[in-house]
Amino acid sequence: MMGRLLLLLISPYLYSLLISAVALPTKPEGYHKLRPGALFKIALFADLHFGEAESTDWGPLQDVNSTRVMSSVLDDENPDFVIYLGDVITANNIAIRNASLYWDQAVSPTRAKGIPWASVFGNHDDAAFEWPIEWFSAPGIPKIHCPVANSSCSGEEDCSFKGTQRLELMKNEIEQNALSYSQFGPNELWPSVSNYVLQVFSSENPKSPVAFLYFLDSGGGSYPEVISSAQAEWFQKKALEINPDSRVPEIIFWHIPSRAYKKVAPLFGIHKPCVGSINKEKVATQEAEMGIMKLLVERVSAKAVFVGHNHGLDWCCPYEKLWLCFARHTGYGGYGNWDRGARIVEITQQPFSIKSWIRMEDGSVHSEVVLSPFINRDKST
Repeated sequence: MMGRLLLLLISPYLYSLLISAVALPTKPEGYHKLRPGALFKIALFADLHFGEAESTDWGPLQDVNSTRVMSSVLDDENPDFVIYLGDVITANNIAIRNASLYWDQAVSPTRAKGIPWASVFGNHDDAAFEWPIEWFSAPGIPKIHCPVANSSCSGEEDCSFKGTQRLELMKNEIEQNALSYSQFGPNELWPSVSNYVLQVFSSENPKSPVAFLYFLDSGGGSYPEVISSAQAEWFQKKALEINPDSRVPEIIFWHIPSRAYKKVAPLFGIHKPCVGSINKEKVATQEAEMGIMKLLVERVSAKAVFVGHNHGLDWCCPYEKLWLCFARHTGYGGYGNWDRGARIVEITQQPFSIKSWIRMEDGSVHSEVVLSPFINRDKST
């Protein structure tokens, strides 16, 4: 644990050395402002794990199936916005040098429908490559595998196995996709990269925000699984800057659950006031709590936190005056065989409210719940 926390202190300096080599893309002023109609619907795609087991026959089929799930949800819901909630790819299984090729596959259903999106990083997105045991021959010498179908590699010299770091993944997404609303966030927070806020504006008054959507990088992969105290401080400063009187509701998105999730987790099944359909595993939390939950609980404007990471959980539970929600496992990659789907979040402007439900791959809907105004009752359908 101490070694990983030491890495957290060292890595920002190492990242700063890369800046001269990685030109960070920019977009026109105002691109991060969302202007919806009376309703603003968001689809959360969590734990897609594109590129998992790419060296096998069944691995690429998982990506085909994941694409089908996303396309089905987009057809059924027609959302205004999509959030990729971490573990978009399984980098530790990806041998090619540019893992962004898999990332590009993952966002392709959303891009094809012309829907804007944003993303945050999970613990697998820039994890170190793990050599598959089946690659080793009897003498113990690994064969070099470079999957031509998913890369531009022409030979083994193009397969570095070093992975693609967060900065490059984000850079490629932003540069190659006009519909991407993702941002790098402040460089003083690196190696934590996906820390930013988007503003949802009123359809009637473009200067009046309806909600702020906060995105935080909960770590994993190249650094510890934490939301650091520096990130918490950034959130506090940004919130005081753009929402000083806490008048505008705030909705927060990251990948790995905080330890507060474990405190409210249902023990057996799912009972009111929690709402959901699967509770099949224990909550796997961040390594440490460094202040972000204390800040959120103290802010009356903070309404809900949405995470992924646990594939066998899809519940929402109240915590203080805040809702803690899991998304639904969307991808066929990753562990577990539970039916796939996506959590939907709908914001109504007048009067303000947040509703959420889960849309399954087969088109069914369940676990509808009103998250704001704060109501401790089930509206399951």
